[in-house]
Amino acid sequence: MKLFQLSAMLGSMALLSLLTACEKDEPVKLQVPERNDQPTTAQVTGSVFEPALVPATDERIAQLRVPSGFRITKFADGLGKPRMIAVSPSGQIYVSDRAAGTVTLLRDTNADGVADLKQVVANIRNAHGLTIRDGKLYIVAINELYSAPINSDGTLGQSQTLINNLPDAGQHPNRTIAFGPDGYLYITVGSTCNACAEPNVEHATILRANADGSNRIVFARGLRNTIGFGWHPQTGELWGFDHGIDWLGDEQQPEELNQIKQNSFYGWPYIYGDGNYNPHPRPMGDTTYAQILARTTLPVLLYEAHAAPLAMVFYTAPTSAAGAFSADYQNDAFVTMRGSWNRSQPSGYKVVHVNFENGKPVRATDFVTGFLVNNNQAQFGRPVGIATLPDGSLVFTEDNNGVMYRVSRQ
Repeated sequence: MKLFQLSAMLGSMALLSLLTACEKDEPVKLQVPERNDQPTTAQVTGSVFEPALVPATDERIAQLRVPSGFRITKFADGLGKPRMIAVSPSGQIYVSDRAAGTVTLLRDTNADGVADLKQVVANIRNAHGLTIRDGKLYIVAINELYSAPINSDGTLGQSQTLINNLPDAGQHPNRTIAFGPDGYLYITVGSTCNACAEPNVEHATILRANADGSNRIVFARGLRNTIGFGWHPQTGELWGFDHGIDWLGDEQQPEELNQIKQNSFYGWPYIYGDGNYNPHPRPMGDTTYAQILARTTLPVLLYEAHAAPLAMVFYTAPTSAAGAFSADYQNDAFVTMRGSWNRSQPSGYKVVHVNFENGKPVRATDFVTGFLVNNNQAQFGRPVGIATLPDGSLVFTEDNNGVMYRVSRQ
């Protein structure tokens, strides 16, 4: 474990000073005045702990836990570092690998719950977010957005560059995309840093554009790194899970599930959680924390700090489908939690079920667990992408051992 002392009087997070290790976190000592004519003081204990990576053996996979009435199996392996997933209406599954710069096609041609066709169909540097609309696969990289027609066999035709000037990457380079019910394309752009004042207005945002990439605008801002997002099937409201700020201690900042509205601001880098002031950076000029809080839209649901929410999907499969879940899960969300690296006890490394009531999230509960092994000292999977197949089953990737898993009704 490495422990750090954060003094917000210092000019940069790079000036964090290393402290000697101790057994447990010390209480946070916090003084955050409204204006900068008084000193700001914050002492926070931060931790680094990354569980060791072990292979995804059949024995370990058999120990994964899902709720009663479900089963989890290996759908595909040997996928490198698979990230996001898009599924066509006919069941063709596309998986990105940003590290390799590829998009791979998977198909289960005999409907036995295991992919029997695996084919690289695109080579695009930093390919990450995927979505499908009107017979085309859309692919977003760091700076570029592409589209390519989907052939009848699932391969792709010639790709077209729609955007080539998305903001440069930094700490959060993983763009994601989805079409909204309004027909617009939404693009997430994370921050370049842990907490800072971004000079580029398109960082730490969700952007919106036409399907051809034109007329791009900032739809919402103050979102540190919202990778997983989607529209509630009944209300049409946009929801997204944002990554909390690092180095505020084991329990801060919680991950935030936000209802995302046009022209709204969500607090980063100054406000977090239920309206807490981030001691560094301070608001610029004569602006006070209270003024920023007054225009901040606060989260609707909080989740355990540092769990790292990645992808989110609303469940809408018909209950008559072969692998469908019960009606209790209809219109709820499933979210992958890739897992912490800066918490003394690991959080995440699981898939959670977010229960919605009357169109609003009310709780998040474990759905797939067991990737942490050896008394939480090791792990064999960090969940990333997630999607629903036409048969009603749920598939998700993990990018450490290159496996895609399938969850279905027993």
